[in-house]
Amino acid sequence: MVAQSLSSLLERATIEDHEEVLKSCNEALKKSKNDQTAQHIKAIALLKLDRFDDALRVFEGAGDALKTTASVEYAYTLYKCGKLEKALDIVTSSGAGRGAQHLEAQVSYRAEKFQRAADLYEQLYQDQASYHEANDLGINSWATDAQLQWKGEPEYVRHERPSREDLESFETAYNAACLSIAKGEFAQGEVLLKRAKNICETSEELSPEDRAAELLPIAVQYLYVLLRLGKTEQAEALLEEISVEDIPELSTKKIARNNIVLARQTNVNPYILYKALHEIPESINNDRLFDFQSNILVGNSHATDLLVQKFDGIIRSTNKALSKSPCPSTAANVNLLSVYNAAAQAEGQTGYKALRKILPLLERRPKDLGLLLTVVQLYVSEGNTTSAITTMERSLQALEESVSEADHEARFNPGLLSALVSLYQLEGRKLQIRTALAQAAKYWRNKSNTPASLLRAAATSLLHSDDKADLTTAGELFKGLYQQDPHDRLAIAGYIASHATLNYSQVESQLEQLPEVNELIADVDVSALESAGIMPSASAAAAAAAAFAGARKRTAADKESRSRAKRVRKSRLPKDYDPEKKADPERWLPLRDRSSYRPKGKKNKQRASDRTQGGPVSEKTEEATANVAQKASGGGSSNAKKNKKKGKR
Repeated sequence: MVAQSLSSLLERATIEDHEEVLKSCNEALKKSKNDQTAQHIKAIALLKLDRFDDALRVFEGAGDALKTTASVEYAYTLYKCGKLEKALDIVTSSGAGRGAQHLEAQVSYRAEKFQRAADLYEQLYQDQASYHEANDLGINSWATDAQLQWKGEPEYVRHERPSREDLESFETAYNAACLSIAKGEFAQGEVLLKRAKNICETSEELSPEDRAAELLPIAVQYLYVLLRLGKTEQAEALLEEISVEDIPELSTKKIARNNIVLARQTNVNPYILYKALHEIPESINNDRLFDFQSNILVGNSHATDLLVQKFDGIIRSTNKALSKSPCPSTAANVNLLSVYNAAAQAEGQTGYKALRKILPLLERRPKDLGLLLTVVQLYVSEGNTTSAITTMERSLQALEESVSEADHEARFNPGLLSALVSLYQLEGRKLQIRTALAQAAKYWRNKSNTPASLLRAAATSLLHSDDKADLTTAGELFKGLYQQDPHDRLAIAGYIASHATLNYSQVESQLEQLPEVNELIADVDVSALESAGIMPSASAAAAAAAAFAGARKRTAADKESRSRAKRVRKSRLPKDYDPEKKADPERWLPLRDRSSYRPKGKKNKQRASDRTQGGPVSEKTEEATANVAQKASGGGSSNAKKNKKKGKR
């Protein structure tokens, strides 16, 4: 009875001190260990106190009843403890309304499922009128778009440029700067970071402690931008404002340490650099680096390992990690490990010396894409594009012959295919480019996650074919792209171009969807182009070069007249030179090979008669010929030893 009244009191309590709430819950649980209300309030109090591991133990000890009743709180606890997949499963099945949507978006963001997070934030923004969440949702949606850009999915980014309202909050300005940085627009990122810094410094809503905490990540990001822009003096001045020890998040602290070390020590002892980059411990649970950040820092770490010649250590650690990863893999972190594994195997050597050590590895691991691209890069750096193509084709053929669907998906991966096409372009293999793109398009056409850029490239390549089957395939690809995006003018133009020669009446009605030529060239200043000069195309330049070479080319008659006109200095002429006398045409032959040669002496006459074809053959000649034949076949060695005279010993 006392326990029930205490639980009822806790339900109506408005205690703001979470430690006091925790004490009251513990008192109630001493009276009734299975009091679900007390367990629920205790878990919430622990979450308020950031004691997430303790809150998780309360949920696990309470059983399934509390997990079902407080599903959102349980999912949030799992999220803060880094158990993201389990948290997503619970929050998506809870059906708890708007709060569950917010949590699902947050967990999806942390789990790097940014497309799902962006969709959720858009849904929440459309229904936020009565909740006054526009500012928070704007901040989170900008952050999600920045992550989509960094992950290499720019087609899902919803924001372009920040509005005036976006620039009134330092959080939104900071996230907009991150999006510009992800796009490679560092100058724009610098402007937005300055804006965010100024707003944060002048904000009256923040306490001095909160202001300092908010300025630290802005300064760390600003330092990165200054380094990328080459503004070393400003970067060195900014270093004085960054105190790494004051950064609470381990992930931000690790990034700050990395950038500060690289900013201050350019020509540093590699052992000092190695120690500086390994001072910060690894972040855990929910304070982890995102994949694109982790890949960079792992690369820096292995690079310093190579500088201090820890080759065996790199080989062991990367082999252990690679053994736990699927092969083939298109993940950046897995292929990065393969690259550093190959670098450690080469022991600092490059070119063909490195290839001699790495090629045996590729024979044992032909499906290792990171290792394959490393070998290809080494061949290309040595100017041996043909061997690079041969090596890549051999590995791709092994993937294509496999029965595994994962191998086939890796075989036609857009990134891997673009590398192969680039190699073909270096050697002008247009037919192979068309064939490779057509094969990839055939594979991806019926897939749910079809890469539109690959289909667009394949369809455009097939337009240059004279084969009607290729033109038909191009038309089908462009039609599919148009169905996905009716506003895609490239798809419309490609579809019309592919059917114009096959069935013009089928596409005649769609010509109106294309812009007119006058509209396309309306902003082109022809006079300015003519005055500035227009660079000719490659074909025109080649034709001009051929015409110029033809104009300079001399005919045979020109060469003969030029040789007749050429004067020879007297110092090069023989003493008895007579210009009226015709030179002997056999003067370049050896003396014994000339027709005028007559041997002198008995021996020379005998040799000349022996060389004459059809002449009489003497016994001496036959005997000499037999001796030569015997020596050539290896015989006669015993007689030579027997008749050899002994010399002095």
